[in-house]
Amino acid sequence: MNKDQVEGKLQDIGGKIQEEAGKVVGSDKQQAKGLANQVEGKTQEKVGDLKEAIKDATN
Repeated sequence: MNKDQVEGKLQDIGGKIQEEAGKVVGSDKQQAKGLANQVEGKTQEKVGDLKEAIKDATN
């Protein structure tokens, strides 16, 4: 695992927590921010996956 994969996963998890907290308190704004963080985290995780694949292919 590389830095992008780890940070992306953590951001995704944080986004899920934020989304659920938004649901609990009834805040559409927090739910939306949580979903945005999830998307950003998953994107960063995929970038990390791609970097790993390139690294593996060149070694």
